[in-house]
Amino acid sequence: MERLQIAVSHRPPLLLPSPNHLRRRQLSLPAPLPLPLQLASSSLSSRYRLSPATRRHTPPILASQTPSPDSDPEPEASSPPTGAKLVPLILSLAAGLAVRFLAPRPAEVSLQAWQLLSIFLSTIAGLVLGPLPVGAWAFLGLTAAVATRTLPFEAAFSAFTNEVIWLIVISFFFARGFVKTGLGDRIATYFIKWLGSSTLGLSYGLTISEACIAPAMPSTTARAGGVFLPIIKSLSLSAGSKPNDPSSRKLGSYLVMTQFQAASNSSALFLTAAAQNLLCLKLAEELGIIVANPWVAWFKAASLPAIVSLLATPYLLYKIFPPEIKDTPEAPALAAEKLKRMGPVTKNEWVMIGTMILAVSLWVFGDAIGVSSVVAAMLGLSILLLLGVLDWDDCLSEKSAWDTLSWFAVLVAMAGQLTNLGIVSWMSTSVAKMLESFSLSWPAAFVVLEASYFLIHYLFASQTGHVGALFSAFLAMHLAAGVPGVLSALALAFNTNLFGALTHYSSGQAAVYFGAGYLELPDIFKLGFLTALINALIWGVVGTFWWRFLGLY
Repeated sequence: MERLQIAVSHRPPLLLPSPNHLRRRQLSLPAPLPLPLQLASSSLSSRYRLSPATRRHTPPILASQTPSPDSDPEPEASSPPTGAKLVPLILSLAAGLAVRFLAPRPAEVSLQAWQLLSIFLSTIAGLVLGPLPVGAWAFLGLTAAVATRTLPFEAAFSAFTNEVIWLIVISFFFARGFVKTGLGDRIATYFIKWLGSSTLGLSYGLTISEACIAPAMPSTTARAGGVFLPIIKSLSLSAGSKPNDPSSRKLGSYLVMTQFQAASNSSALFLTAAAQNLLCLKLAEELGIIVANPWVAWFKAASLPAIVSLLATPYLLYKIFPPEIKDTPEAPALAAEKLKRMGPVTKNEWVMIGTMILAVSLWVFGDAIGVSSVVAAMLGLSILLLLGVLDWDDCLSEKSAWDTLSWFAVLVAMAGQLTNLGIVSWMSTSVAKMLESFSLSWPAAFVVLEASYFLIHYLFASQTGHVGALFSAFLAMHLAAGVPGVLSALALAFNTNLFGALTHYSSGQAAVYFGAGYLELPDIFKLGFLTALINALIWGVVGTFWWRFLGLY
């Protein structure tokens, strides 16, 4: 039986390779990445700058941490290319130009709407193919819409005042607070102490701890890169399970794969567990689908199928992707020692706990007292700034938040104007007529549309990008096919979370877990599809009866 050791220090160090080592390994991938993965990877360096601040006297190390200015990083093998990538640029522009000048424009669609559709398609193609970083390409699309007078300046920039987008931005700062204070690490270590006597129990401990953190840490990617991957790497390395090595199957591969697959259900369980959830409901509102008391309504609808999937995933993978180490009897005692070395909960951790309780309470009950979700988030962030848990430099250095603000607002603005100009209604009507020609009932149409929405994600490297591009259109198709509105909006939103573990480029957290070096591509594609299929069956079967009980149809 292998002896599992947990690193113990005053603030528990993570037994990870050095930042330079991580940097070298990421730069020397064995084969060229698919274009969607390039998109995910290109934003990875900015997305995970959630490095925790020094706590007491021990400097923290994160799996995503970049070398400090004092370190002596190795020189890059070659300077990064500048400007747009020619082939992706040509293909992205060709997609829009073909629609604008070659495809016949339907009589019921105005020239302005058709032109905006062509710009939107070029923008989406660029997000998939990656001629430029996501934010830069979105800005070019926005510029094209304004320069060609397709949209006035005010309409093009209208989404920059969108409450949901600012709520997403603030969620990045909350996630940083969890990592900076070490609160997320402490919570996960408690679950290891309680459940970690076996490898399966260890997996359940990590899975349940993420579900507990999720509603107050609204970023699946931040939870992966800032909390759970460092813990998993520490446990795995201590057990002799090394990345990019045959020993990875001892423990690390199983823990990483399980956390990767289970995270999708944690994100689907709570409205505030992932950025894309908030956007889904905002886009649904623009089509007239209003979900009353959204936090509670979301949790009620997701609770039973999500909990069943969360409980099934570790056991399922334990059977079809088993670890070599089955028992870890010393883990609870070592986790207790680690907590002892961490010391008592610090003032900043208590502030973080209190602030998150306040924010989640306002998200749940805010409608009753007239406090919107974004105002609740603003109050929480203000408390963290006033009490010194975060400083403004933390917010400024969270580049992924500001990048998301820029490109997300562009997609939301374009999608909203496509709805206003009648493109979405034209598309939904056309699809509805096609479905009617097959004499499909609304339940059959629901299954076909949900499956199509899911499988299309193989072309996307971002869940939020997928939502911005296709959510409104697919929701309109559901409505045209006669599917009840609230059921349509919630099912598409849940689906958006479930396809986040489909491939190694399907989401930000996918890139994080794949980059750890414990998973092989064939395993990710095979188990990603298999687990997604089982999750779909669980959500479909359990959800059918549960949503009927709740009166959603």
